[in-house]
Amino acid sequence: MKPLSIGQVAKRTGIRTSALRYYEEAGILPAPARVAGRRSYDPDVIRRIDILRFAQQAGFTLEEIKTLFRGFGTDTPLSTRWQRLAHTKLRELDEQAERIQRMRSALELSLKCGCVRIEECSLSPSSVSHANDGCRGSRCS
Repeated sequence: MKPLSIGQVAKRTGIRTSALRYYEEAGILPAPARVAGRRSYDPDVIRRIDILRFAQQAGFTLEEIKTLFRGFGTDTPLSTRWQRLAHTKLRELDEQAERIQRMRSALELSLKCGCVRIEECSLSPSSVSHANDGCRGSRCS
């Protein structure tokens, strides 16, 4: 297949040329060949960008994506790379989900507080774990 210019890659992928240059500088995309000083991309870069965008949608950071592309030995299959990174990301998401649930519980508990003065309110971090106890001030409902 014929090499692609940076503009052609941008048009096919919907990614700005500045982002493509950034991904190169960050080591996520391989540096393309230069012809008369202009970038000349191998058409395979389109597939790499598709994987990059998929990984971003899955919540991977650019550093994690860099690891996906370059952080394993060349003999490590892509599927093995994905599995290792995906398991780590799933653990992170589980931790984040627990944190979000604690935040939700705290906010829901705070909505029950009817205290007029801060001195009357008994909301505290322990209140979240004992949501039924909640606010015990004179204005709590």
